[in-house]
Amino acid sequence: MNPAVEAVGASVIRALHAKRRPDSINLGLGEPTLFPNVAHFERATRWVGEHGCRYSSNIGDLDLREAIAAHYAYPNLDTAANVCITTGSQEAVYVAIKTLLDPAEDELLVVEPAFNVYVKIGQLEGLRLRRLAIDPRGDEPFDADAILAAVGPRTRLIVICSPNNPSGRVVSRATTARIAAGLLARGGPPVYLLHDEIYREIRYTDDVGDFGKVYPYTIAVNSLSKSNALTGLRIGWLLAPKEVMPQLVKMHGWATSCASTFAQRVAFEIFSAGELSVSRPWYAEQLAGVLAAVRTTGLEYIEPEGAFYLCVRVGAADTLAFAEQLIVERNVVAIPGHIFAPDLSGWLRTSFVGPLSEVRTGLTRIADLARESGLVTPAAPQRQ
Repeated sequence: MNPAVEAVGASVIRALHAKRRPDSINLGLGEPTLFPNVAHFERATRWVGEHGCRYSSNIGDLDLREAIAAHYAYPNLDTAANVCITTGSQEAVYVAIKTLLDPAEDELLVVEPAFNVYVKIGQLEGLRLRRLAIDPRGDEPFDADAILAAVGPRTRLIVICSPNNPSGRVVSRATTARIAAGLLARGGPPVYLLHDEIYREIRYTDDVGDFGKVYPYTIAVNSLSKSNALTGLRIGWLLAPKEVMPQLVKMHGWATSCASTFAQRVAFEIFSAGELSVSRPWYAEQLAGVLAAVRTTGLEYIEPEGAFYLCVRVGAADTLAFAEQLIVERNVVAIPGHIFAPDLSGWLRTSFVGPLSEVRTGLTRIADLARESGLVTPAAPQRQ
């Protein structure tokens, strides 16, 4: 048995999700409840009827890669040769980390709070790992000075997720430019920056930074899972500079050969129709209702600028035990914040993908349990 695999824990999110009951209020799993546009599947099915469903090339179908490159139009990442189609964004993250870092020499820097797949992959690969925690409640949740100061002589890849899971905070244009300028001024071997853009199409502010626009050593990762409610389609992509693409594609080919041909056709139809942001208005309306609801509970919260998560403070020293108690006693699933960063102990990540009435009820039950357990004394509800 591989000791590295044995040493890495399983997903807490999935473990808590498995404990839900049929009538549970599920604020846990980050999965959209909206339904996709079936017309894209119908057109893809007709294409398969005419062309079959054979292997694509390892790197992915040319027309889809051209559509992705044109859609983002990032300088230095704007051709089909800069795009590799993957089996979801998580495979793209794995391929990037596996390919770009030498376990004997290099260090991975993860900016937290963050979905813990980056840390887990780093541990599995035996990499030097540095975790930088930045308070998501601050004016600048992606502190450029702190990030640049954390870059060491062995750092070869930085991972930033924006819009952020779990906080929903977004890196600004000015901060993105400052980080890029600082990294370029270092000299020596390039430090690559993996920008996980999985929630890129669900943003509620105009001041958003895209590293692919300003930093030539960006690896941009995304998928259709969140933007188009297609978590089960397992289609994603990475954009990367041409000099590293041959090795990334080689690693991708050995990991999964190629992404699903049918899924690639569905993705092509979505890009052709310009529907990547089709759900954003729904989430923006949902967020307004969620913020109104959480203010009535008096719980401290982090106001999101993107994604579909709301972090609330419950004050529990053992947040996992509180989350388990929440399922048993209040029939609500939420995720303990400490799995995203040690500094988020005492916080829960809730998602607002479900019916607003259920989200309101879930937040109320969380506040009631925290108050009755003597963990926090919620502030007076805010008037609307």
